[in-house]
Amino acid sequence: MKTNYLHIRRFLCCLLLVFFGMGAALHAQDTVPTKSVAAYFDEARTFRHQNKMDMALSALENAAKVAEKNDNMKSVIDAWHKFSIIYLELGKKSNSEVYWDRANVQLKEMEYPFGDAMDKYIGALYMYGEQNNFQAIAELSEARQLSNDRNLVNNILLAEANIYLGLEKYDVATKNFNSLIINTDPFEQEYLSTQASLGLAKLYLETEELEESAYNAENALKMAKEHLFFVESVTANELLSKIYIQMERYDLAWQNERNLNMIKDSLFTLDKVKNESKAAQKIQYNFFVDEIARLEQKNEELSQEARSSELTAILTSAFLTIISLLAVSLYRNNQIKLKTNDLLQTKNNELQSARDAAVQAMEAKTNFLSTVSHELRTPLYAVTGLTHLLLEENPSKNQQEHLKALKFSGDYLLNFINDILHINKIDADKLEPLAIEFNLKKVLKEVIDSLQQSAKENKTKIVLEYDDTIPSYLMSDPLKLSQVFMNLVGNALKFTKNGEVRVIAKLMKKHEEDVSLYFEVVDNGIGISKDQQESIFDGFEQGSIQINREYGGTGLGLTIVKSLLGLFGSKIQLESELGKGSSFFFELKLKSKDSIVDDVPFEIIEKEYVFKGLHILIVEDNKINQVITKKMLSKKEITSDIASNGTDAVGMAKENSYDAILMDIHMPGISGEEATIEIRKFDTTIPIIALTAISLDDSLESFYAAGCDDVVTKPFKPEVFYQKIGENIFDKKRIKNTAS
Repeated sequence: MKTNYLHIRRFLCCLLLVFFGMGAALHAQDTVPTKSVAAYFDEARTFRHQNKMDMALSALENAAKVAEKNDNMKSVIDAWHKFSIIYLELGKKSNSEVYWDRANVQLKEMEYPFGDAMDKYIGALYMYGEQNNFQAIAELSEARQLSNDRNLVNNILLAEANIYLGLEKYDVATKNFNSLIINTDPFEQEYLSTQASLGLAKLYLETEELEESAYNAENALKMAKEHLFFVESVTANELLSKIYIQMERYDLAWQNERNLNMIKDSLFTLDKVKNESKAAQKIQYNFFVDEIARLEQKNEELSQEARSSELTAILTSAFLTIISLLAVSLYRNNQIKLKTNDLLQTKNNELQSARDAAVQAMEAKTNFLSTVSHELRTPLYAVTGLTHLLLEENPSKNQQEHLKALKFSGDYLLNFINDILHINKIDADKLEPLAIEFNLKKVLKEVIDSLQQSAKENKTKIVLEYDDTIPSYLMSDPLKLSQVFMNLVGNALKFTKNGEVRVIAKLMKKHEEDVSLYFEVVDNGIGISKDQQESIFDGFEQGSIQINREYGGTGLGLTIVKSLLGLFGSKIQLESELGKGSSFFFELKLKSKDSIVDDVPFEIIEKEYVFKGLHILIVEDNKINQVITKKMLSKKEITSDIASNGTDAVGMAKENSYDAILMDIHMPGISGEEATIEIRKFDTTIPIIALTAISLDDSLESFYAAGCDDVVTKPFKPEVFYQKIGENIFDKKRIKNTAS
C-alpha cells in the first residue's frame, strides 16, 4: 500500500507540472532569506528597472518566503502581484495569469483595498495588451478609487497616458506625461520620469513636433544611462535615431544607431535571456512544488480523519485537486464575462454621456456665437455709421483718404463676421462664393490702401503689378477675394521690415467669358524653412514658438486663405527660402462681365425719395447708435423721436403720430418683437422696420410674424437704410392706395 501511495504521489506531481507547462528537474531548497519583505521588494524593483529580471524574480521569491514565514498574507499577495507584472513584461502571460489568479482567489477571503486596486491595475494591463483600450481605462479608474497609494496612482497615470497616446488623445496624454516628469514618487521617481519623457518623445514624434520630441528623448536617454535603465536606453536610442533622420541630422542619427547596436550586442544582453529563463523556470517550479506539498499535507489530514484506505484518500484528493483547478478556471472565465458585461455597460454609459456633452457643447457654442455676433455688430454700427457721416461733411483730401480706408476695413470686418456666423449655422452645409460684378483692380487697391499704415510702420513698400489686359469687370465674390489678399499681404508685411511686398495679377487665358488669372504676393522678408513649409497652412501654425513670440498673431491667416481659395476650386502654393523672402501664388478661374446676362445685382439701385417732413420713431437702447441713426435721418431732413426701450416705444407710438418706426430687437425689458406685437394691437398700418444686429439664433420669420414690415441688419450701407425707409413709407402706401 505504501508503494502505491508513493507512485500516486509522483503521478500528482507530474500532473500539476504538465498542467502548468513545467518540466524542470527538482532543485535543492534555497537558503532561508534574512532580510525584510520591504528590503526584498526594493531589490526586486531596482533589478526590474535595470532589466535584470532573473535577480528581480529571485528577490521576489525571497520576499514571498519571508511573508509566508511571518504569516503576512497581504505581503504574500503583493509578491504574487509583482510576480504577475514581471512575467507579463517578459511575455510569459500564462505564468503571469497563474499568480494573478492565485492573488485574486485569496483577495476574496480578506479585506485588502490596496490588493484589490493592484488586481484591477493588472487586469487593465491585460486589456491594454489585447487592445481593449476603453475597458482598460475603466479598470484603471476603478483601481484609482480603491487606493490612494502614491506609487500605484503614478503607475496608473503612466498606463493611462500610454493608452491615450495610442488613441491619439494627445492633450490628455500630454497632461499625464507632464505630471509624471516632476513626480515625487517614494520608490520610482527617476523611472517614472524616464518613462514619461519617452512617452512625450513618442507623442511629439507622432504630431511631427520634432524639436520637442528630440528634447524629451535626450532627457530620457540621459536618465536611463544615469540609473542603468537598460530597456529605456534602447528605446531612447531607437527614438532618437528615427527623430534625427526625419530632421535630416544624419550624424546624430548614426551616433544613436551605433549606441543601439552596441547595447544590443553586449554580453549582458546575450546572457540575459538564458538567466531570465532559468530564474523564471526555477521560481515557477518552486511555486508548484509548494502547492503540491500543501496538497499532500491536506491529503494526510483527510487520510487520518477518515481512517480509511490510503489509496482511496489519495485518489479522492487527486480528484478534488483536478476539480478545484477546473473550478478556478471556470470561475475566472465567468468573472471575465461579468467584467466584460460591466465594462460594456460602462462604455455605453460613457458614450451616452459623451453624446450629451457634445450636444451641450454645441448649444454653448451657438449661444456664444449669438452673443458675440450681436456685441460685435453694435460697435461696428458706430464705426461704419460715423465714417459715413464724416465722409458727407466735406473732409479734406487727406482725411477723405483715411476715412475711405476706415470704411473699407469696417466693411471687411463686418463681412468676415458674417462668414464666420454663416459657417457655424447648424443648417448650413457649406459656404459658397457669390457671383456678382466687381472691379478687380479696385478691390486690390482698396486692400493695399487699408494696409498702408502697417507698411509704413515696418518701412516697407507695397507695389501693385496689375495686368491691364484683365477685363475691367469680373463675376465672383469680391469680399472673399479681399479676405484672401488682406491675409496674404498682411502676412507678408508682418514678416518684412525695410523691404518690399509685391502684389501681382496677370491674365493667363481668356476664352469668351472664361478668364484664368494668376496671382502672387511676393516679399523679401525672413522667409520660411523647408521643414516648416508643409505645416504653415495649418491652424495656429506660425513656423516656430520664437516667431510667434516675436511677431504675435494667431497663425490663422494662411489657414483662412487656404479655406477661402478652396471655395473657388483653387489651391495656395508657396516657395520660400530662409532670409530671402517668400512667394505665395495661386490661380483663379472667373467669368468676365461682358458676355453675362445682367440678372445678378451688383449694387442696390437707389430710388429718389423726398424724405423731407417725415417724422420717425427710433427705438434703440444704445446711446451712440441713437445719435448715429438720428444724425443719418436728419441728413435727409427727417425729424425723429427716441425711445430707449420697448415699453417707452409702445407708449410713444400710442400717444404720437409717426410715419414709421425703426425697431431694435435686442433691448432690456421687453424685446423689440414684444413691443411690435403690442403696437400692432392698436396700429396695424404704421411701417415698422426691424433695425437690429441680427445673431445666429434670430429668425427673420419671427420678426415678420411679430408684425415687422421689413428688416435692416446693423451695420448697414446707408443707401440700403434710406431705400428701405422709402420703400416701406412711400411704395407700400402707394400700393395700398391703388388697391383701395
